[in-house]
Amino acid sequence: MSHTITIRLNKDLADWLAETARRTGVSQGKVVRDQLEKAKAAVGNRSYMRWAGYTSGPKDLSMRKGFSKG
Repeated sequence: MSHTITIRLNKDLADWLAETARRTGVSQGKVVRDQLEKAKAAVGNRSYMRWAGYTSGPKDLSMRKGFSKG
């Protein structure tokens, strides 16, 4: 099943899309679909980012043994 969407592009993106489609010999829709697939794969490969900002231990590292507050 396919879905149709309508988007508005600024002049730079529209020009890039038209030039890329012309240069590669594929439709503008195919160029957009290919770029969306690349973006989807890039997001999927970043599953490690769920750990960004995660630490274990005391929130104030100065409270660890061997460290003084002075």
